[in-house]
Amino acid sequence: MDFVRCWWGRPRSAPDPDVFRLIRASAREAGIAQREFTDQGIVERSLYGLINEGARILAGGCAQRAADIDVIYINGYGFPAWRGGPMFYADTVGLGRIYDRICEFERELGERWKPAPLVRRLATEGKSFRKYDAEHNT
Repeated sequence: MDFVRCWWGRPRSAPDPDVFRLIRASAREAGIAQREFTDQGIVERSLYGLINEGARILAGGCAQRAADIDVIYINGYGFPAWRGGPMFYADTVGLGRIYDRICEFERELGERWKPAPLVRRLATEGKSFRKYDAEHNT
């Protein structure tokens, strides 16, 4: 096995070209097209799903505030606190953009990406989860 040195000097394993060949062959047999993903695309697929499901939880009454969902993700799941949680992050990106991307994912990947009605409503009204919290928790 080939090894490369980490920045601190310890050996770590290097990618195995045989594994890559196996992955490509398996994908070809399964009819799965191989493609490249950008860092931004990975972030969007990961976080926008959390945001969409968080909106379902919020609308369903399982959480009182979007901020409560953020607290759970930060303290319970290790979401990076400096991002403020997925719902706060959504407000920094803008729900209009997130809604548009979720709609694209739904067209590309199917029903499991159906936008949550609350995301749709807030996006079309130009509102944020912070505004939603303020209006529903006075």
